[in-house]
Amino acid sequence: MDLLDNAENINKLLARYGVKFGIYKNNTFQEQLFPFDAIPRVIEKEEFSYLEKGLKQRVKALNLFLKDIYHKKRIVKDQVIPKDFIFASSGYMPECEEIDPVKDIYTHISGIDLVKGKDGNWYVLEDNLRVPSGASYPMIARELCRRSSPLTFQKNQIEDNRNYANLLRKVLDYVNVEGHTAILTPGRYNAAYFEHSYLAEQTGAHLVNGHELIVEDEKLYFVDYRGKKERIGALYRRISDEYLDPMHFNPESLIGIPHIFDVYRKGNVALLNAPGNGIADDKGIYYFVPKMIQYYLKEEPILHNAPTYLPFYKEDMKYVLENFDRLVLKDVAEAGGYGVVFGDKMTKQQKEDFIGLLKNEPRRFIAQEVIDFQDLDIQEGMEVVARKADLRAFVLMAEEPFVWKSGLTRFSRNPDSFIVNSSQGGGFKDTWVLSH
Repeated sequence: MDLLDNAENINKLLARYGVKFGIYKNNTFQEQLFPFDAIPRVIEKEEFSYLEKGLKQRVKALNLFLKDIYHKKRIVKDQVIPKDFIFASSGYMPECEEIDPVKDIYTHISGIDLVKGKDGNWYVLEDNLRVPSGASYPMIARELCRRSSPLTFQKNQIEDNRNYANLLRKVLDYVNVEGHTAILTPGRYNAAYFEHSYLAEQTGAHLVNGHELIVEDEKLYFVDYRGKKERIGALYRRISDEYLDPMHFNPESLIGIPHIFDVYRKGNVALLNAPGNGIADDKGIYYFVPKMIQYYLKEEPILHNAPTYLPFYKEDMKYVLENFDRLVLKDVAEAGGYGVVFGDKMTKQQKEDFIGLLKNEPRRFIAQEVIDFQDLDIQEGMEVVARKADLRAFVLMAEEPFVWKSGLTRFSRNPDSFIVNSSQGGGFKDTWVLSH
């Protein structure tokens, strides 16, 4: 296959274009390539239609949950979710109480991580509603694959994934209150800086850092190198909530914009994604998403969670302790593959220590059955080998949610690992959604 023969050249081009990610280890910034595998993941049209329906349903329910939890809190009052799971979450932001984001949209860009089990069923592993990253990698990889092997894309009927920038622009324009759109980056040394700059280029938005934005008269402005001011009406911010505004959150933040939260509260700028979404990213809250779908939409969930247990509940704690060796335990506040431990990989002492921690802090962890998810073929030197892989699907929200007909397929390069995250040494591949 011509595409596979060009895999090495494609990776060289990705390196030349700066398609990298950065991680901090031992207080130092390390930048490395995100290895690309040219064997695509292929999803049939009918199968993707099923995923599409389930993803739209899930994101609708999560958006309604966020509105509810920062306003009337009906889902707590009706005892669907225990209040401890809301107010004890590190993602819950009391500062967001009673704030109405533009057009009531919290979840402008959602990254939903799924795996396909060997039983043929898709399972949602987690919801990423704060600053989900990764769309740029399959975008640029597809572009380079098309250049390297145009015949491959003439012969196969594949949905064109180069429309992501147009979809993102549609969302930005939909919530723009007045003025320009911009993408806020922490700067060159952020792990996803390539994506920030690439999406700004593709959407035509300004790429800005916190020092280039100011608040005046309860409005947000971009100040260019000449000192000219332009109003910003929609800001796709790629920094965490706690660094967004030093006047309201972390006072030591050097990358935020003083008083931007006041502008947001007044409805004078749309922030994408909305501050406070971290409560819906909490892995403890993940357990309740199927109940949210039933509660808010009066529908049965189309997509299922991985079988999950909350040690917070006595019966679940009992099950976890009795089945510890065959479960995976996750810290609810961690991300990027961190805070994940497998019961059968621990020493006796590690188990005893962890169980002690679990009993002392039951709200801090969830336990899940280990999904035996499908392997996908990857190239490793001259060989084709099977590795674990997941899919990050991207759902964008304007009048209604819509699902990008592509996604980020990540795979583990370690044959013994289920962890596929780039920060843990994983690679990525293109996701072909067939159009016929």
